[in-house]
This record gives sequence, C-alpha cells and structure tokens, in this order.
Amino acid sequence: QVQLVESGGGWVQPGGSLRLSCAGSVVGLDYYAISWFRQAPGKEREGVSCISKNGGATYAIAVKGRAAISRDNGKNTVDLQLYNLKPEDTARYYCAARRHYYCSGLAEDFESWGQGTQVTVSS
Repeated sequence: QVQLVESGGGWVQPGGSLRLSCAGSVVGLDYYAISWFRQAPGKEREGVSCISKNGGATYAIAVKGRAAISRDNGKNTVDLQLYNLKPEDTARYYCAARRHYYCSGLAEDFESWGQGTQVTVSS
C-alpha cells in the first residue's frame, strides 16, 4: 500500500500562493488516482482537487481558477499549486490515493492518506 507524505504548507498573506506536494513511497503513485482534501477546524473534510491516472483533473468550485494539480511520475509526486489564496482556504490539506483509474469526490473511496500539511492564510 502506498505511503503518502505532504509538504509545502505554511503561512501566507491573502492573495499569495503556495505549492503543496504529495510524495509517495513503497508503491508508485502512477497506479493511483490522487486527490487533495482539506479540513478546517469545526468543518467537514472537503475535496479540493483530484487527478486521475491519465492526468485528468477536477477542481472544487471553491478553488476553480485558483488551483492547478499535476503529477510527476518520475519523482513520484502530485503537486497542488494554489493561487490567490483567501482566508477561507485556511485548513489542513491532505493527499489521498485511490487504486482506481478515475477520481472520486468521496473521501471513503480513498485507501491511503497522508498526515496533512497546514495552510494558514491571514494578514
């Protein structure tokens, strides 16, 4: 089973950018659809973006136009670039792997999860 480690979170001012990275080990991420979820304090976990095995990408309405997901099979990583960040983007961001060709918007469809990386957007 793939193991996932997120990095790249931090504090940023509104309007800033961050690049989150999800690194896989044990098994290559190219066997998986990979999704980014986030969870803010007191709120439910929500899907942010997902990339299928062939590179097809989906985005939540909340980040559409402000996010770009990409995979690098050579580095065994999936990155999420976030632009024009807003305070409401503050959350812990998790990457998750699903051994399936296609993405899913349901957290329960993903078998492996990382520990998350914190993103804080404030002035």
